[in-house]
Amino acid sequence: MSNSDRNVMGSSCLTLTTQHFDNDCYRSELARMIVMHDYPLSMVEHEGFRDFCLSLQPLIKLVSRKTIRSDIVRMYEEENAKVMKLLTNIPGRVAITSNMWTATNQKKGYMTVAAHLINESWHLQDWNIDRKLSTLTLDNYSTNNCMIDLLLDKLVPSSLILYGQLLHMRCVAHILNLIVKSGLEVINCGVEKIRDSVAFWTATPKRMEKFEEAARQLNLEYAKKGSDVVDG
Repeated sequence: MSNSDRNVMGSSCLTLTTQHFDNDCYRSELARMIVMHDYPLSMVEHEGFRDFCLSLQPLIKLVSRKTIRSDIVRMYEEENAKVMKLLTNIPGRVAITSNMWTATNQKKGYMTVAAHLINESWHLQDWNIDRKLSTLTLDNYSTNNCMIDLLLDKLVPSSLILYGQLLHMRCVAHILNLIVKSGLEVINCGVEKIRDSVAFWTATPKRMEKFEEAARQLNLEYAKKGSDVVDG
């Protein structure tokens, strides 16, 4: 950008009063922004970003990607210490939910683990814990039974409710999903034929006209393409 362009863009500049600039606060907010939006660490070394920062505060101390990485690690350690202190003082137990799936485009398996607890102020928290478990909710796969057995060998039985008898909870939503899938298999052939028919008649405007004309001749009610409700 040329100086003339900058002058045009800056023609509406406001007059600012004298303020104290806190460089530590700037670095802290920068680290938080990068983590929040998953920005690359290299952005702090981009020329455009540096020019933007200097336009806001000429006295700013620009940082490198190595420096901002250290700031992010330190921020994590501080937050981690706060959460660990909170977990130590919670009066209740922790419930864990897990889910596994395979990405069809990558052919890779993934597993998520979420821990839920309520603190003294009844605020929901998420953290991994092993000594204050209440339940572990999993999909209804047979492999999860083996995983639970292995997990129980790693945990202290006395720290669990009824020595672990209530640890494994099966996901009701997943069980219902399996039931629905089994039911749909019975009518799968008919559903596929309907889908193929819809795809055929909606492929071109001319086919749609023929379909609408046939519906009128048979005195059948129908909705236009894109309508939310189809009658008849």
